[in-house]
Amino acid sequence: MLFGDVLMAQDNQANLDILLVGAGIMSSTLATLLKELDPSLRLEIVEQMEDGAMESSNPWNNAGTGHAGLCELNYTPQAEDGSIDISKAININAMFEESKQFWAHLVETGTFGDPDTFIHPVPHMSFVQGKDNIAFLQKRAELLKAHHAFEKIEFTTDKALMAQWLPLMMAARSEDEEIAATHISNGTDVNFGALTKQLLSYLDQQDSSTLTYKSKVVGLERCAQGWQVNIKNLVTGQQRTITSRFVFLGAGGAALPLLQKSGIPESKGYGGFPVSGQWLRCDNPAVVEQHQAKVYSLAAVGSPPMSVPHLDTRVIDGKKSLLFGPYAGFTTKFLKHGSFLDLPMSVRLSNIWPMLAVGRDNMDLTRYLISEVRQSMEQRLDSLRRFYPQLDPADWKLEIAGQRVQIIKKDAKKGGKLQFGTELVTSADGSLAALLGASPGASVTVSIMLDLIKRCFPEQHKSAAWTEKLAAIFPAPLKELETNAELYRNTQERSDALLKLR
Repeated sequence: MLFGDVLMAQDNQANLDILLVGAGIMSSTLATLLKELDPSLRLEIVEQMEDGAMESSNPWNNAGTGHAGLCELNYTPQAEDGSIDISKAININAMFEESKQFWAHLVETGTFGDPDTFIHPVPHMSFVQGKDNIAFLQKRAELLKAHHAFEKIEFTTDKALMAQWLPLMMAARSEDEEIAATHISNGTDVNFGALTKQLLSYLDQQDSSTLTYKSKVVGLERCAQGWQVNIKNLVTGQQRTITSRFVFLGAGGAALPLLQKSGIPESKGYGGFPVSGQWLRCDNPAVVEQHQAKVYSLAAVGSPPMSVPHLDTRVIDGKKSLLFGPYAGFTTKFLKHGSFLDLPMSVRLSNIWPMLAVGRDNMDLTRYLISEVRQSMEQRLDSLRRFYPQLDPADWKLEIAGQRVQIIKKDAKKGGKLQFGTELVTSADGSLAALLGASPGASVTVSIMLDLIKRCFPEQHKSAAWTEKLAAIFPAPLKELETNAELYRNTQERSDALLKLR
């Protein structure tokens, strides 16, 4: 019996219809979507911290880029024959527009709050150095410009124009330096922490919704009603047991241990590779006001996608700052506020070979992480000087970012592979789902959760009531955004107006 059928059965009683673990952008988005589709659902979000958005969703724990494929060069990989694949950039762009549709819907209902608290227009740019990279960037821009989602992209090698776009970066730069840039005006900076808290506040006002903080899921077992879950109050030490028909594990790096605890067959073989991060941060208004863009470049040869350097405008609580990085590091914690035992405790018979295989096949990543950890502050500043030659070290301080647990999974040929990105794991009966991985997660959360709803709530998803509500919230479906230029433009214009991006 599918979970969709179980949820509809009146004789199958449980404390909750929906239990969500983790009060970040993932759980808050899924909970809000489900309550929009069925306000009668009984749901609870359980979070071990004292508030929501304190791990990866916290604005200082991520770059705040509204990932839309506009500037991220790793979304348009170049093959050995010189061809460039832009399909991933198109797909991610459409998913971000899907997210904007949902946020615009919530704003339009008049109960969600001011979009100015969490999203702002910030141009997205790509910046490269050297003849080969310039040729790549130009070809990439030409390919993207032919698609309606990127028709406003501009490519230039004109230093005078770049000085208008990037006054901070172009000052004191050598005249004979070979550089190029692309610029697209409709990029965004998103405070995913503020967005998460607005979603949680919205949920708190809904009937039959409960937010529980300073509590941790310590037990997870199947039962007749769906799942029996033991929850420990971290203040009093007391435990309670609830039953829920559906469980979502959206606890960032902590989702993997909980998925393993569930014992579902689909969890076998998954492991996690935790990577910590750091930023250089500048709050000096005189510097900050000279840079109004998110500028992405290329990762060094042999470095992983997570190492792509970028200099970003951030808008947090109404104040602008600059972030540069990321600088990666290694720790065995799965959460910023986690335990050093997280990694060793996640080793199972089912995942030990994939984890060993990944270690064997990714020595370049190991060397990269070791070099990052050993960097001095001066070495980090030298990386920034590639973007900002005239920097004053006194303006910059080190900011500790959040933890990212990259996915390790089975591979028929290699034994195991390290996968960057996000992955949704669901049980066969649809009664449990977990989200693993990292970027571009937050930006495409809505699309991921719509996929989850389709997979875990199949009967309701097909029902006339849910179909009608989904069509009202998302008048432009994902695939049509990719292929229908007129629909894309009309949808983007409407969303941008409601979100105050125009």
